[in-house]
Amino acid sequence: MDEYVYVDGKKLKRGYTTGTCATAATVAALSMILNQEIEEKITVHTANGVEVTMNIHDPSFGEQTASAAVEKDGGDDADATHGLLIYSTVTLLPDQTEIEIDGGVGVGRVTEKGLANPVGMAAINPTPRRMIEKYVRDMLGPDCGARVIISVPEGEERAKLTYNSRLGILGGISILGTTGIVNPMSEDSWKAAITVELTQLYNKGYRSVVLAPGNYGEDFTTNVLGIDKSRIVNMSNFVGHVLKEVQRIGFTKVLMVGHMGKLVKVASGIFSTHSKDADARMETLIANLALMGAPMELLQKVNGCLTTESAGEAIKEYGYQAVYQILADKIKMRSERLLKYRKPEVVIDVVLFGSEEGYLASTRPIEEIKEEWT
Repeated sequence: MDEYVYVDGKKLKRGYTTGTCATAATVAALSMILNQEIEEKITVHTANGVEVTMNIHDPSFGEQTASAAVEKDGGDDADATHGLLIYSTVTLLPDQTEIEIDGGVGVGRVTEKGLANPVGMAAINPTPRRMIEKYVRDMLGPDCGARVIISVPEGEERAKLTYNSRLGILGGISILGTTGIVNPMSEDSWKAAITVELTQLYNKGYRSVVLAPGNYGEDFTTNVLGIDKSRIVNMSNFVGHVLKEVQRIGFTKVLMVGHMGKLVKVASGIFSTHSKDADARMETLIANLALMGAPMELLQKVNGCLTTESAGEAIKEYGYQAVYQILADKIKMRSERLLKYRKPEVVIDVVLFGSEEGYLASTRPIEEIKEEWT
């Protein structure tokens, strides 16, 4: 894979995720234990199979324990974690076979349900965990265990520049990455790529399209609803823009499938759903629960929640799950209203789900939607 990509005519440098950095630091630390010599560079494969060689910082080793760091390089799409040293400290556990992976200083802890990891676990996401475990197992073989602690000395301070605290991740940054590579891409070029995908689908003869605001929506659509992946377009946070493009291109039917925490914003008329633009998740829930006559105690509980998953627990406890149907209908109404005065007319259906509860509500019976779209 080339180190650079061209976006809007500009040559931009790719970067590496915190997950790739943590993996490389782990491999370096373990190599130093096994070889009893300093590692200055280490080569690993990212989650999507790209071979990368990374410089090692601050290496140290003993007979059973070693530590190494890799500097996070976000390329030309640098974020709050750019420049941080991601450390891995590896300790051999000869008397066991388990590989333990945990977070140390500067790696956040999950305090709210609905995220990729359960409450109490370090915010090291599943893909980096899997990559670290695979490398350690391959290097050690089946008969020896190890403890891997990922730490980021400046992580707690740098996390204040992220949305972690709003998501219920406290004490540091997250170790993230699904591919291991950071591809620089402006919002305009991202939107343009979505338009290309929609146009290709239209040119194949389709006049209906499934829109999902991310990977969770895609997974639910394919795994639960049974809809072929080729029918799905990932609209990311650009809900309003993509809906208008759908109409401009000529589609007449849309199925929006999304996690409650993302699509609930649309029920309040928020069509750019990135948290940097707007976040009225709890306000939307509280307003609609209040209109249902929900008690003040429930409204106050929801007001204190950081995620829609934790709010969902309170809603279930008080028996107000009917709010999800109201929200699904409002998302449909708001979305169709956005396109009302243009042609062609676009009919929109909505399916809402949660990480814990799964299916929550839809604008038509779910079996009817499955039958139509599969």
